[in-house]
Amino acid sequence: MSVAVLLGLGMGLLTAEGRTNRCYFNRTQEYCVCYNLSEETIGSIIQCLSATVVEFQGGDVEKYITFPIRDPDSSVIETLDSLVIQKVIIANVLVPEILLARVLKFFSYTHVQELAFESCIFQGTGDWSDMDGQNLPIRSLSFHNVTSAPLTGQEQAFSSLSRWLETLEELAVTSSHVTSLPCAIGKGLRALRSLNLAQNSLRDWSLSPTFCQGAFPQLQELSLHHNSLSSYHGVCEGVVLLPELWHLDLSHNKLMADPSSSSCQWPASLRNFNLSNTGLDEVPAPLPPSLEVLDMSHNHLHAVDISLSSLKKLFLNQNLLQAIPSIRNYPRLDTLHLDNNSISELPRDEVKLLGRLQDMAVAGNPFSCSCSGAGGLQALAAMGHLGQGWPEGYRCHSPAEYQGWPVAQVPLSVLRCDPAAVVAPLCVTLALLGVAGA
Repeated sequence: MSVAVLLGLGMGLLTAEGRTNRCYFNRTQEYCVCYNLSEETIGSIIQCLSATVVEFQGGDVEKYITFPIRDPDSSVIETLDSLVIQKVIIANVLVPEILLARVLKFFSYTHVQELAFESCIFQGTGDWSDMDGQNLPIRSLSFHNVTSAPLTGQEQAFSSLSRWLETLEELAVTSSHVTSLPCAIGKGLRALRSLNLAQNSLRDWSLSPTFCQGAFPQLQELSLHHNSLSSYHGVCEGVVLLPELWHLDLSHNKLMADPSSSSCQWPASLRNFNLSNTGLDEVPAPLPPSLEVLDMSHNHLHAVDISLSSLKKLFLNQNLLQAIPSIRNYPRLDTLHLDNNSISELPRDEVKLLGRLQDMAVAGNPFSCSCSGAGGLQALAAMGHLGQGWPEGYRCHSPAEYQGWPVAQVPLSVLRCDPAAVVAPLCVTLALLGVAGA
């Protein structure tokens, strides 16, 4: 295989400190990692020809910035087309953008569908004119912990890449200090289904410019967790123009549900909403009306009084709830997690309703092992509705005689727990005997 082909697949001859100059192929996982690749050891890359994932670990490749890269001839194109590589990872490398621009078109001759950059530095600017009208098979592109020049002002580069970008389906830019994305990028990513901008520096004001009119028209999944978002209302206004949004993850932001929140309506398509670890002490309003999955775990909620007729899964674990929310408000609910709250017992009239759930979890609560407290849990467990955590995670907090006991071991006699069940028949019997004696 020619050096030009190797450059096209792996960003050139990478260097890394402390590694043997060769590639290592894990046949079981079909995974190949190349360390400290050099011209002397380039032959070892042959091991990667049977891999579906190839990772290049290295340092800077500046010394190859003037390396001549010609268009491949027919034999090279045939070789590239025969490779089974599906994903290429480039990690710990200084990437001159001009070199990246030269070799990126080599991917058009392969079947590589995923390209990932991890802990890389992109240097300078590239001439992307060779990519005008070029198709690439890559459908998933990710950048993690990368450094580059600001994206604003590089509209010409996006224009040259437009033929490819409009077919991209997944994009992740994480842990890269991103504060916003230019509106032009979103408008060009017309087929994008999934966008991950987690662990960046996004703020409320940066969302509307990023998700402007016409941007990301097909976007279904958006991850914004671990950013600097603070306003529930601001986020709502920022994503309101995403007509196909189905999943939104806002977890690990410090959100405030300000009074003006009620004036914003979330996209009607939203079904899966993650508000966990957001510091909420009350349920924000309004919630998307057609939600099927709602995660508000790891917050400071004292009560949950909402009604969502389409809701199927509700996660409220790690809050301050003292009572379970009535599931009468959720006729389609099949999953309810209430672990590690302050719930002491399950109301008797709710136990029968809870019995219709497929997945119920209430472990780690300070249970009162009265007849209703222990009896309700034992009844649900007998029906197979208490999943992970039963019986070890269910222990009595009161009364004193049962403190520390596993709820499953609390004895429940008919006479102690339901005296009416004994007294009523006894009274009837005595009455009948009295009538007979008369």
